[in-house]
Amino acid sequence: MADTALAAFTTDTVVLVGAGDIAHCESDGDEQTALLLDSIPGTVFTAGDNVYRSGSAAEFASCYAPTWGRHTARTRPSPGNHDYRSADGAPYFAYYGAGAGPPGVGYYSYNLGAWHIVSLNSAIDMKPGSPQERWLREDLAAAQAPCVLAYWHHARFSSGTEHGNAPKTAPLWQALYDHGAEVVVSGHEHNYERFAPQTAAGVADPARGIRGFVAGTGGAKHYPFGPPIANSEARNGDTWGVIKITLEPGGYRWQFIPVAGKTFTDSGSARCH
Repeated sequence: MADTALAAFTTDTVVLVGAGDIAHCESDGDEQTALLLDSIPGTVFTAGDNVYRSGSAAEFASCYAPTWGRHTARTRPSPGNHDYRSADGAPYFAYYGAGAGPPGVGYYSYNLGAWHIVSLNSAIDMKPGSPQERWLREDLAAAQAPCVLAYWHHARFSSGTEHGNAPKTAPLWQALYDHGAEVVVSGHEHNYERFAPQTAAGVADPARGIRGFVAGTGGAKHYPFGPPIANSEARNGDTWGVIKITLEPGGYRWQFIPVAGKTFTDSGSARCH
């Protein structure tokens, strides 16, 4: 399920930009975040819950297509629980076509610049030994890129009060950790949060840990925070926006870009392990 069309690695600096929890016909948040994408070149990712409320074909056509839909040709999505409310995600797979990877599977990988990128499906089985977890380990073992980034919907770590942590995703984080991955981006909580590098169990590990981002800021209504959990470094619960990750050979830079009229931002950089 690796994208052979993007198999060759380059030394170019490239951009991956996106968010999760995006289009809702009762909100203008996705209109505002789509305007940000209009001026940011690069590959667009989605961290699930692409359209509300049920991921139907009508919702994709009426709510998503007029906004983020104008960037579909450069979008590499991942599915969320709302996307799976209609026929196990069939409208999601029909809408994105080849951009969503193998039909009906929802996890795939591709190369971007000097990086290996993995889009995973937290709406299906992720347990150790599951087809997805086995595929992930095999994919990572075969990857030749020095740096790895993954994204999926349910956040392994979150200080949010609507959903909070998703322990069921720990096997994915563990497989990525075992293979030296750098970054995981998720959504599900409709807010922004950044975590210091850590293990799948939430233990700080500045040497080998994975830096996590929650970017459920694509346009759906905002969710509040509780007290910050371990390793949380930055939080915001009232700003729609996108996270722009600039992927360089041997390192990366991140920047949270808010919609017009908002001032919260977050930025930084790190080297690959």
